[in-house]
Amino acid sequence: MSTSLTDSTNRLAWLLDDLELDGVRFVVLLSDDGLRVAHSPGISKDEAERFAAAASGLRSLGKALGEFCGGYANTVRQNMTEYDEGMILITAAGAGTLLGVATTADVDLGLVAHRMNDLAERVGRELGAAPRRDEFRRAETSL
Repeated sequence: MSTSLTDSTNRLAWLLDDLELDGVRFVVLLSDDGLRVAHSPGISKDEAERFAAAASGLRSLGKALGEFCGGYANTVRQNMTEYDEGMILITAAGAGTLLGVATTADVDLGLVAHRMNDLAERVGRELGAAPRRDEFRRAETSL
């Protein structure tokens, strides 16, 4: 039985445990279109839903600015926004999902970024699968 991507019971919160680090306020796993998938204990469900919508918008802005870093086909790897009292980091985490993290100002950014990338890779394996278009085309043409 698979868990729905927009599970209202927060059953996938266990995936976010690796980011329980000093200086991390909370973590939200969200869909590309801004729906909360899971959230850590440091944020309420309602706040996580607001964060997910805003993080998706920030990600979209990052995509729009990609052309200024080399061309229209430039993809966003990670968004990082620094504030007086902390940072927001957003990274891709598998097919159609993003990982958003809010930190304090005195966080070990290198450790958080490293753990985020590890977690994003794991989430990608848990929730998504690579498209199998080549195999599908071969099967289609052999019919």
